[in-house]
Amino acid sequence: MPYLHLEHSFELESGEKLPRLSIAYTTHGKLNDRGDNVVWVCHALTGNADPVEWWPGLVGAGETINPNKHFIVCANILGSCYGTTGPSHFEPNTNQPYGLDFPLVTTRDMARLHQLLAKYLGIKKVYLGIGGSMGGQQLLEWAVIAPDFFKHLCLLATNARHSPWGIAFNEAQRMAMKADETLGTNQPEAGRRGLEAARAIAMLSYRHYQTYDQSQGETDKDKLDDYRASSYQRYQGEKLWKRFDPSSYWVLSRAMDSHHIGRGRESLEKALSTIKARTLVIGIDSDILFPVAEQSELAEHIPYSRFEIITSDFGHDGFLTETKTVSLLLNDFLSDQFNGRLPSPRLRKKAAFKGNFVLPGSEPF
Repeated sequence: MPYLHLEHSFELESGEKLPRLSIAYTTHGKLNDRGDNVVWVCHALTGNADPVEWWPGLVGAGETINPNKHFIVCANILGSCYGTTGPSHFEPNTNQPYGLDFPLVTTRDMARLHQLLAKYLGIKKVYLGIGGSMGGQQLLEWAVIAPDFFKHLCLLATNARHSPWGIAFNEAQRMAMKADETLGTNQPEAGRRGLEAARAIAMLSYRHYQTYDQSQGETDKDKLDDYRASSYQRYQGEKLWKRFDPSSYWVLSRAMDSHHIGRGRESLEKALSTIKARTLVIGIDSDILFPVAEQSELAEHIPYSRFEIITSDFGHDGFLTETKTVSLLLNDFLSDQFNGRLPSPRLRKKAAFKGNFVLPGSEPF
């Protein structure tokens, strides 16, 4: 995986400074001579910089986002544990990992970091920016910072500000992490139990009643213990522990809480109204973490937007699992009717699609 190393300080929205930066990223495909085939993918909370790995069925050879046609870029976000500067990096003054002392970062900081990478790669315009959940939050910030940079946006299961409901879920996870006294220490497997418990809490917000009813229901009516739903929660916690750093989870959940597109910009509505990109907003009808009312709000205030609702039994994770439906919507959106002429301001087209298309091995974000 390539890295961009910047040997100068980066001031965060909080006012704190990181003395140097590393940005881990991937590219797939080639930038064409006109420079107009860039697709920038922003990943969500625990994702990494390779969307071919975590978004199969949408990104990859032969898919809607295709390296044979597009120059696909994805950068690991600030504060993560997959290469970009984060808690596992060494703080220059102490020569020790930042850990839980890593400064507060915001989705606005992440967008500004993407800008630095885009400049380094010589990208002057992005044909399509796409991201779900926290990835969509980053794109919204970037599209407000640089309204002329994107031609199209696709925002899935995301919002203009993180809700009290979402913040409460994140705080419950951090409380579980803090209950693990090894968090932030040098002990073996420090923070493991807390992270596993946090992930189990998160799964309840990512999925839906119907998801568990269909996939974790019991056939043995006489069973008294060791239920499938219980083992599934433990399994998801253990799986995240094997691939993600507790300190990064802590930092990134706080970053998500801070998301508010209207901060310092007069109002949320005013900020959204400055977006110039033609925008496809997609909501998931069973999403309890980012309910469709939040996507409706985006579509209401982004001038050239189209709003679609997907029916799914997979809750918030539908933006990752329902790739067949997302591809259909995205292909239609990028068709000649939108490339040949600008749609009327505040165009609304609401449609429900029955997804139920689950890729083998698809993962929560």
